[in-house]
Amino acid sequence: MGASEGAAVGQVIDTARYPLAEPASGAWNEAVSRIRRDLAAGGCSVLAGFIPPSARDALRQECARIAPLAYYDVEIVNVYNVAADCALPAGHPGRIAMERGNAFVARDQIPGDFLIHQLYTSKPFQHFIASCFGLPALYELADPLAGLCLNVVTPGRQHPWHFDTNEFTVSLLTQAPQAGGAFEYCPGIRSAQTENFGDVRRVLTGRGERLIRRLDLRPGDLQLFRGRYSLHRVQHVGGQAARHSAIFAYSDRPGVVGSVARTAQLFGRVLPEHLADGAHAARPDRLLD
Repeated sequence: MGASEGAAVGQVIDTARYPLAEPASGAWNEAVSRIRRDLAAGGCSVLAGFIPPSARDALRQECARIAPLAYYDVEIVNVYNVAADCALPAGHPGRIAMERGNAFVARDQIPGDFLIHQLYTSKPFQHFIASCFGLPALYELADPLAGLCLNVVTPGRQHPWHFDTNEFTVSLLTQAPQAGGAFEYCPGIRSAQTENFGDVRRVLTGRGERLIRRLDLRPGDLQLFRGRYSLHRVQHVGGQAARHSAIFAYSDRPGVVGSVARTAQLFGRVLPEHLADGAHAARPDRLLD
């Protein structure tokens, strides 16, 4: 990111609350400390008003312009995104089918001058996010499709219960639906060592309400989330407006590229980078998905 692009990003962030360009300041340290406490306590932190009101409409319009490019493929899935014919024992939560109706605009369809693209590649932004997660550094995905994308959930659709491939997720709500579309999650429902199938099944069958937390995010809110070990979903969207959120995908190691199967499922296509030997997703453990 050049100096002019960095200045442009700074103009559309609430720098009083989130001084990305001043990592030695008290406000920067205070924000990072608060976010780390949130993540330690519940695996999630919301940076309310990260994008101030003065810039939210421009952000919404940019993302709404590319939303029609999203790849739609309503399909029946399970919480682990494993094949439907995968041999699973009776009572396994992976046997519970759900409809996935969200869609994605891939990174190569997002213009470089869009705010979300400038944010994703911003070094101060990356340093801030890495510090919030307690990492020495983080890296943009080498994946030309999944590194940055726009998640689109149209009225009547949902993004059902699932786990993320990456250990952490950063997202920015750019357009709220008129009804529904709440973000629900079960913090730390599993660990790198334990799947905890029992509690996962309770949530999927409607008997795990005590495990669920609910967020009603607003446009301009940035969310930091440990989605690898926290089951989560976006509820059915109602009304006439779709729910749009930008997904900033990073890894704690360079060179990460999504698997062929997962890429084809989400984007309807694969590129040479996905077919190359050694292409690998950011999986820090041996969990089912």
